Amino acid sequence: MTPERFARITSMLNRRQPDLTVFMEQVHMQHNLAAIVRTADAIGINNVHATWDIDSTRISRNVASGSQKWVNVHSHDNVQDAVAVMREQGMQIIATNLSDTAIDFREVDYTKPTAIIMGQEKFGISQEALALADQDVIIPMVGMCQSLNVSVASALIMYEAQRQREIAGLYDLDCRLPKEEQHRILFEGGHPIYRQLCREKNLPYPPLDDEGQIDASEDWWNAIRGRK
Repeated sequence: MTPERFARITSMLNRRQPDLTVFMEQVHMQHNLAAIVRTADAIGINNVHATWDIDSTRISRNVASGSQKWVNVHSHDNVQDAVAVMREQGMQIIATNLSDTAIDFREVDYTKPTAIIMGQEKFGISQEALALADQDVIIPMVGMCQSLNVSVASALIMYEAQRQREIAGLYDLDCRLPKEEQHRILFEGGHPIYRQLCREKNLPYPPLDDEGQIDASEDWWNAIRGRK
């Protein structure tokens, strides 16, 4: 791994926001899924969640232009299971929905641990998801259209969350990801060839030194080289 690559990945890790996430409820168009994941990566979201309308609907790495390898996509069987995971992490649940109870999305305090639910392209958020949300929000519009593309709406809300969090200094903290997750991302992003060899040979990722270089035992190197 070059020093420049190490510095870039380290900088990215230091700005990750583990207490901010997006939940895609049966969003099924590949370009929308990919755009949401790319925006999540761009603002420092490390994990996104999803339920799928059909088993074949998944985010294609090619469509996502590689952003999926930097963002963990967690699949859930249903909305109740997904929200339960977010609740366990102490997150407030925000749902986009056009209703009498909805508030301007900019009025939400995104410096709190937050999960943002985005609904399916045609039907929006389900009643089950709305019932589990703490607050529904709208994006104010003064034109003839009443809704935005789901990936555009997601981007607006995520960047508002980023704006608030930058003002609050949440991007200036030390890395808040678990050590194991930091190591995994740094190794996979900095040593893709050895990442593949580890998977093929069922080997654990080795330690890295302070400059991101592999600091493995002789036994690990022998195993990678196919020696006994």
